Amino acid sequence: MSQPNTIYFDNNATTRISPSVFEAMVPFLTEHYGNPSSAYRIGRTVNSAIETAREQVATLIGCQPKEIIFTSCGTESDNTAIASALQTTGRNHIVTSTVEHSAIKSQTEHLERLGHGVTRLPVAADGTLTVQQVEQALRPDTAIVSLMWANNETGVLFPVEEIAGLCASRGVLFHTDAVQAVGKIPVNLAASKIDLLSISGHKLHAPKGVGVLFARRRKVAPLLLGGSQEKGKRGGTENVASIVGLGQAALEACEKMDEENTRVRALRDRFESTVLRLIPHTGVNGHATQRLPNTSNIAFHAVEAEALLILLDQYGICASAGSACTTGSLEPSHVLRAMGVAKEQALGSLRFSFSIYNSEDEVDRSLALLPGIVSRLRAETPSAAALKARMDAGENITAGLNLEFKA
Repeated sequence: MSQPNTIYFDNNATTRISPSVFEAMVPFLTEHYGNPSSAYRIGRTVNSAIETAREQVATLIGCQPKEIIFTSCGTESDNTAIASALQTTGRNHIVTSTVEHSAIKSQTEHLERLGHGVTRLPVAADGTLTVQQVEQALRPDTAIVSLMWANNETGVLFPVEEIAGLCASRGVLFHTDAVQAVGKIPVNLAASKIDLLSISGHKLHAPKGVGVLFARRRKVAPLLLGGSQEKGKRGGTENVASIVGLGQAALEACEKMDEENTRVRALRDRFESTVLRLIPHTGVNGHATQRLPNTSNIAFHAVEAEALLILLDQYGICASAGSACTTGSLEPSHVLRAMGVAKEQALGSLRFSFSIYNSEDEVDRSLALLPGIVSRLRAETPSAAALKARMDAGENITAGLNLEFKA
């Protein structure tokens, strides 16, 4: 079977690089190769480009350029925020949630083993939590509250602005992993009490390997010790081309925010509502409206998600069974389990995440396939392992599917 054009519905895992981002990066991979810390002209040119990118990112999130620290990724930004809070406050307690990304989850588990106190707030069945939960968890020794703005698997939004205000009134630092939120929903840190915020470039059409930590006018203890780069807040020679790309991506995100919240949202809503209408025994994991405009996490009852992904991949459709950082795990998503989703339902759930590069035609082509694939899997109940074995043996595992789509 010939492979059709890829339909990419896994934009929460990573995004394609925007053509203009790539074009902006190329000169800094070729002729502008100077070290930005150097005093000579080609170094100063490169340093100037970094500062322009800093201004572009600051504009996107409504802060001052001097509050932007460039890092290698969202994970580094998250780790720096929490480690710095513990070091600079001298306090020993962290408040977080049960549905955080592995960057926070793994770090807080490690810190707990070292003797730090960690309170993990539970979420409701729709993935939400409340300001009151945070208030009840605060202690005199709380160094930082770290809660994601938008969940990477369900898209559910936390009330981070209100929580940040609470933390400020209690003299506690507040950090948000905004990796999934920035570029999809408006962020204005000038009107916020958020102290620390993390961004990852490859979630908003910039390259992998670049991130940002926003730090509001306060001392940040560097996680990476080395030179005086980033005003002493992050050692290591800057990833210049990727930083320039992130700046361009931030500029584009400002311009396309309305599209994210109108056309992309409409694509997601039409896809989701049609799946629920055409395929029985399906449901959405997460709050109906309090979530990102691009994300839909759908439970397909009596279906193994991994087997469904394999068949979708045969037609060039990319989705996800959860966080890309946990792919390959045989355990159900910790996010869905924290929401009280039964293990069997969690193992049958897929995340579809859309972007400005998706089209109506791609949604139609996917909807033409899904009902037949799900029906077949429910009838035959083949496991992912069995499907892989049949593929390895050269069998056309998509033969005989009913591909008729009836709107």
